[in-house]
Amino acid sequence: MKIDFKYANGLYTNDEYNKALEEVLASKKVLDSKSGEGNDYLGWLTLPEDYLASDELNRVLKAAEKIKGESDVLVVLGIGGSYLGAKSAIELLTPYFNDGMEILFVGNSMSSSYIYEVYNRVKDKDISLNIISKSGSTTETSVATRLFLNLLVQKYGDKAYDRVYATTDLNKGILHDLCLKRGIDMFEIRDDIGGRYSVLTAVGLLPMAVAGIDILAVLKGALEAQNDCKKNESLSLLYATFRYMMYKKGYEIEILSSFEPKMRGFIEWYKQLYAESEGKDHKGIFPTGAIFTTDLHSIGQMIQDGKRNIIETMVKINEPDNEVLVPEMEGNLDKLDFLKGMKISEINNKALIATALAHHDGGVPVATLELSKLDCSNYGYMVYFFMYACGLSAYSIGVNPFNQPGVESYKKNMFALLGKPGYEELAKEINKLLEEN
Repeated sequence: MKIDFKYANGLYTNDEYNKALEEVLASKKVLDSKSGEGNDYLGWLTLPEDYLASDELNRVLKAAEKIKGESDVLVVLGIGGSYLGAKSAIELLTPYFNDGMEILFVGNSMSSSYIYEVYNRVKDKDISLNIISKSGSTTETSVATRLFLNLLVQKYGDKAYDRVYATTDLNKGILHDLCLKRGIDMFEIRDDIGGRYSVLTAVGLLPMAVAGIDILAVLKGALEAQNDCKKNESLSLLYATFRYMMYKKGYEIEILSSFEPKMRGFIEWYKQLYAESEGKDHKGIFPTGAIFTTDLHSIGQMIQDGKRNIIETMVKINEPDNEVLVPEMEGNLDKLDFLKGMKISEINNKALIATALAHHDGGVPVATLELSKLDCSNYGYMVYFFMYACGLSAYSIGVNPFNQPGVESYKKNMFALLGKPGYEELAKEINKLLEEN
């Protein structure tokens, strides 16, 4: 991976950059020494190295082979960090249209229409389940788990639980207790790794392996990033410095963009990582994303001419998975002969350069991250790169990168409205408020 800030030239000064760099280097010392807030959630710092040497890695690979051998579909049940990482990898590293093993994700919303369609799509197929939840008490995932476990029992009777794999806390929790009672195979969500930092554990690796992704290559790419991040001039540190500098200048929104639609799932993972890590105490850069050139025809006007509080990080892919040439048209009726014989990837690259130049000229600071190609090693590197930079960014703005107190607010209200025991008083308050309004 390479990083470049040429499309941000003139939009900041050397003094601003050097001051930001000094503060981010101080954050690096806090992160590396594990002396900051949330330091009990820093197991991911050495995770690539640890997992490559773990016994669980072999168990993941063995389970993936068993699933592929006996099932047509793997249904992954989880929300947030329990599914976004795996989904991003599968979208990025497998073909757009895949006739092989199907991986479906459920338990990430309360949409009855979506759950109904997934259920009916898989009910007549051979299926396995991967339930991912540290506690087993997350409502969206737990409701879906009830439904799909019931389907398995109907289909396979006493053998149903042989097709279930749980990724959870190995010592406690509702899901842990269910696994012990039903003899369900368990993989670990470590106490020192939060959900949004867990993609390089069984949380992400088991679904990836079932999809045919080389998870050893993913981990080795992440290990390369882990080693690079020990340096004071790592790509993660340079990126975190750019973000922090622009944040101090009043930029409040970051767009992670790519000219490759396969990056859409990765952008969703990035959004959760940065939003839950930085968005506290009325601080943080709001993370969003775009797929170009598609979104240039929707939000492009806002990026180009809207309020100047946006920074942009473009991910550039040098080598496409496949290549297509622009053909000849008799008579040049569409007036495109100037593109005849050109690679579509070349046109895409020119569009990227043109967009970066235009956005820079419009006052948007643009950083570019350059990958040789979308492969397992680069995916692993990119995951660790963003996680490490996120820790640096959050510490630099003065928040704990590893908690998410705001996520609990909607849950309390929802439990009260649904009549969960223990929430009776809050239910009274909410119902009174709703009646008054």
